[in-house]
Amino acid sequence: MKSIRRTQRIISLIIILFIAGMAFLVLKINHEADFYMMNSDTHQLGFVYDRKGDVLFDGTGQGSYPDNYFLDIGNLIGDDKGQMENTLVARNLQKLNNYSFSDGLKKQGGKAAIYTTLNHEANRAVFNSFGYMEGCVSAYNYKTGEILVCTSLPSLDVTKGYEGLENFKSGTLLSKNMYGTVPGSTQKVSTVISAVEIMGSAQLFSKSYTCNGKYTNRTGNDIDCHNIYGHGTQNIQEAFENSCNPFFAQLIEDDDMPLEKVKKQYEKMGYVLNGGKPTYIDINGIQCETASTTLENSYEFRTQWGCIGQGDTLVSPIQLMMWQSAIANGTGKMTMPYLIDHVTDLNGHEKEKAKTHYSEKLFSESTASTVKQIMLTNGSDRYSYLISGYKVGVKSGTAQVDEGAKENSLLVGFVDDPSFPIAFCILIEDKDSGYLTTEQVAQVLLDNLKNNY
Repeated sequence: MKSIRRTQRIISLIIILFIAGMAFLVLKINHEADFYMMNSDTHQLGFVYDRKGDVLFDGTGQGSYPDNYFLDIGNLIGDDKGQMENTLVARNLQKLNNYSFSDGLKKQGGKAAIYTTLNHEANRAVFNSFGYMEGCVSAYNYKTGEILVCTSLPSLDVTKGYEGLENFKSGTLLSKNMYGTVPGSTQKVSTVISAVEIMGSAQLFSKSYTCNGKYTNRTGNDIDCHNIYGHGTQNIQEAFENSCNPFFAQLIEDDDMPLEKVKKQYEKMGYVLNGGKPTYIDINGIQCETASTTLENSYEFRTQWGCIGQGDTLVSPIQLMMWQSAIANGTGKMTMPYLIDHVTDLNGHEKEKAKTHYSEKLFSESTASTVKQIMLTNGSDRYSYLISGYKVGVKSGTAQVDEGAKENSLLVGFVDDPSFPIAFCILIEDKDSGYLTTEQVAQVLLDNLKNNY
C-alpha cells in the first residue's frame, strides 16, 4: 500500500513538472518567436511613415512609388538588407515586427509601424536644392527635439537594391549628419561660449585685438586671415561677424583664458579631448559621433587652429545643430533630438510615445543670452538679405579638407521665433565645384518647413 502511494506521488510530481515545463515552453516560445521570425528569411515588417503619413519605408515591398521616392531619406531610414547598419530601420527592426505567436504572420493585416518626426516634403525640397552637389542638412524643433529634416547626399533609393555597390559614391550608405566633419569657423561658436563662461560678457566685450591679415603667435607660427588685408582692431562682435582667425588666436592666448578652463568648458559641451575615447549620442538607436579636438598649449598653432575649427577638430552636423538649441532656448541645455514620434504594434495600438528631454546644463543662462545676441546681430547685419523673412542667429564656416585641396561650406543657426523654433546645420562639400550657397539652402529649408509646419 505504501509502495502504491509512493508511486502515485512520484507520478503526480512528474505530471506537475511536465505541465510546468510545457507552460514555461509556451511562454518562452510566445516571448521569443518574434525574435526568430525577425531573423528568418520569411519575416514581414511594418511601415515607416513621416509626420504626415507619407511612407518612408515599405516593409512589405509591395507598394508602388514614384521613381527615387525614397532617395532623400534612403541612407537615414535604411532597410533590413544588412548593407546599412546605422539607420532607423536597422536599429529598430523589432518595432516593425508583424508577427506574434498567437496570431501568426500578419502579411496583410499587421499594423506594426514607426511614425517619425520627419517632414518628407521639406526633406525632399532640401535634397533637390543641392542639384549635383553633395553634403547634408539637419533641422529640428529646438523646443521639442523633433527632427524635421535630415538628408545626406549622395544617397540611394533602397527599393532599387544594391546592384553595383562597388561603384557607389563614397558616403552613399551613411547619413553624414551623424559623423564628424571639420567644422571650420562654426567652431567659433564653441570658443565664444567658452570665453563668455570664463571671462563674463563685460570683460570679453572689453577685449580688442588687431588683425593685419596674419598673426604670428607666441611660438612663431602664423595664423592667416581669409582677408589678406586684415580687419584692423576689432571687438568680439566684429570678429565674430568677420570670422577673423587672428582675433580668435589672440583670444586663446589671452591670460584671461586659461587653457585648463577652456578644456573644462569644451568637455562640458561634449568634446573628447586629446585623443580620448570616442563617445556617441544615441538618437533612437542610431549612433551619432560626438565632437573631438586637441587642446594642449594655448600658445601653439595646433590648439589655436583647433579652437578656430581646423586641425584635429571634428564635429557632427547633428551636434552643431544641438548646441544651437542650448543658445536659442536661453537655458544652456540642449534639447535632445529624436526621430520616432511613436510606434504602433501589429494590432495598431499606439505605444512608445516620444517625450522631450534635455541635456545637463552646458553653460549658464547668461552665457546663452550673450551668445544668442551675438549670433542674432550677425544674422541681422550680414544675412537679413540672404535669408529673408526670418529672424535668424547664424554662424558660417569654411572648412579646409583633403589637406587643403577642397573647402566645405557650413552654416549653423536658429530662427528666433516661438511659433517657428527651428535650429539647423547645413554642410556643402567642395563648395567651389558649383554655385550653391548655404544661405540658398537655408532659404529653401525654412520656406518649406514654414509652409508645411
